[in-house]
Amino acid sequence: MKEKIISKAEELFLTLGFKNVTMDDIASAMGISKKTIYAHFSNKTELVSAVTFSVLEYIYQGIEKIKESTVNPIVELYDTKKFLIHYLRNERGSAHFQLKKYYPKIFQQLEIKKIEKMQSSVENSLKQGVKLQLFRSNIDTAFVSRVYFVGMTGIRDQSVFPEHKFDKNYLMESYLEYHLRAIVTEKGLSILNKYIQQNKTQNV
Repeated sequence: MKEKIISKAEELFLTLGFKNVTMDDIASAMGISKKTIYAHFSNKTELVSAVTFSVLEYIYQGIEKIKESTVNPIVELYDTKKFLIHYLRNERGSAHFQLKKYYPKIFQQLEIKKIEKMQSSVENSLKQGVKLQLFRSNIDTAFVSRVYFVGMTGIRDQSVFPEHKFDKNYLMESYLEYHLRAIVTEKGLSILNKYIQQNKTQNV
């Protein structure tokens, strides 16, 4: 039951926002009593925390699977983008904004955990790109991996990129291109241009 509660709460939180959804809403959507939810979570904050880190773990595991199957780090980033867009397709920007505003401690914990779990993975991909001569040999992988995370977080900031003006897919596509063009070699640029062209063709 606990996992079912987390799953339904995740769906509602991402679609409607962490602040907007009440425990009553979750109970009603599941057809259970609020008492049943409180048997597993002492309060809403505890449930928000469980949902937040459940989402992070799912995304991390998904990215690791992509890493194992892709042929190079450029393809890996684009496959990761597709995975994230599909998984978060129903997420409204307000969910991220509300988590940061109304649950700042959880948000900060999430950002720290995100770096802990994923930074080394991104840095290893950068090193692999250097090894394959797709990325410049003189890049500082520790620095670039952290800048990548700052950017990925930044494009979700509603005060900078309001969702009524910027499509989520467009933001991720644009940021990936921006990120990669800064570090690719001529060989890497050729692969990058190929993927950009393929994407344009698929969206025509």
